[in-house]
Amino acid sequence: MADFDVAVIGSGPGGQKAAIAAAKLEKRVAVIERRNMIGGVCINTGTIPSKTLREAVLYLTGLNQREMYGQSYRVKDEITVGDLGIRTQHVIGREIDVIRSQLSRNHVAVLPGTARFVDPHTLDVIDEQGRDVKITADKIIIATGTRPARPDSVEFDEETVIDSDGIVNLSAVPGSLIVVGAGVIGIEYASMFAALGTKVTVVERRERMLDFCDLEIVEALKYHLRDLAVTFRFGESVAAVERRARGALALLESGKKIPAETVMYSAGRQGMTDGLCLELAGLSADDRGRIQVDEHYRTVVPHIYAVGDVIGFPSLAATSMEQGRIAAHHACEEPLAGIHHLQPIGIYTIPEISFIGRTEDELTKAQVPFEVGISRYRELARGQIIGDTYGMLKLLVSPEDRSLLGVHVFGTGATELLHIGQAVMGCAGTIDYLVDAVFNYPTLAESYKVAALDAMNKLRRVARFEL
Repeated sequence: MADFDVAVIGSGPGGQKAAIAAAKLEKRVAVIERRNMIGGVCINTGTIPSKTLREAVLYLTGLNQREMYGQSYRVKDEITVGDLGIRTQHVIGREIDVIRSQLSRNHVAVLPGTARFVDPHTLDVIDEQGRDVKITADKIIIATGTRPARPDSVEFDEETVIDSDGIVNLSAVPGSLIVVGAGVIGIEYASMFAALGTKVTVVERRERMLDFCDLEIVEALKYHLRDLAVTFRFGESVAAVERRARGALALLESGKKIPAETVMYSAGRQGMTDGLCLELAGLSADDRGRIQVDEHYRTVVPHIYAVGDVIGFPSLAATSMEQGRIAAHHACEEPLAGIHHLQPIGIYTIPEISFIGRTEDELTKAQVPFEVGISRYRELARGQIIGDTYGMLKLLVSPEDRSLLGVHVFGTGATELLHIGQAVMGCAGTIDYLVDAVFNYPTLAESYKVAALDAMNKLRRVARFEL
């Protein structure tokens, strides 16, 4: 008889939800995690620290209040790393306590250390002192997550040249910052430091940023970031970074030289599978450390599953949680339906972006007709009250049955607001519901009614011309 029914490697969003789901199904469950990493990268160095940092930046800079009180308004003139860190450490501490409590009350055994395979059913768990203990499990779920990818050509020193993990450990707010890579993580940090007054330059080898988002929404964000003095260098690559006494000099392949106190590389993520001895379990990973799985998150070895960032796209905490729950149920032979095909995307820039469904470009390319309904925050009483005059909500509507094809939001509370559209789409609703619904006043949620009426009026105008 195995020591455990289910062993989960990693306690991030995917591993944690997998362990609790298996425990709820009355299985004997163990989670293996390093003592100082309960909650995984998400809680300790990734999602939670970055989103808390964002909240601290918004509060201390008074950025959201400047529309009302003038462009010079600040809650605190000199914002230090200490000011930002207080809030971050408080939230991390509370979240770790919550996770420990959830695992404990569900009788999940937490084994401190790192795990590696001895054979397909046996794991060697090694703690910080080098002591090891071998455990066996009927089913194993790999949820080891990822770490920032570090190009071999770059000399990281954790001070001048850093990755996204290192940015939360800076000793001071830099006066200037180069962000290499305009992906989600790069742009989130670029916007935060720009709000703090840091002179930010973003270098991206592609011709545009966030190319999976709606173009109009990205252009609105770009305009806003340029207003915060962010410089964009698209179609450019960094050839080398030379450390200097006052910081670093980035040399671009085009010959440009950009000086900055700090350089942050945001070059994607690497799956943390190199220490697992996967080959001893009959598994392998690709060159980015990712493990291949089927629709049930099962690997090529039937009793071993993998969930979360370690399996690749979409690499979001929200989807990882659901993957963990589904994998655990399948492993415990109580399978669930898969994840709903409609998944929200939230990007915590300043201001936020969030969307679900398809973009205008995707619909046009697929030759799917659509009408656009737009609502701007400045036309809403709530938008004026909170001082957000740039936010917008866009609905993409099918002219055939008035169903929602996509919802795109930019501005304050975008990641929260999106879920109204998600609910309508998930229930196969139409904009008729939004037109007829009564929304609290004044709210940002009213933007749905305004945008739905806009789309409806456009559809009506087309219909009149066709008479």
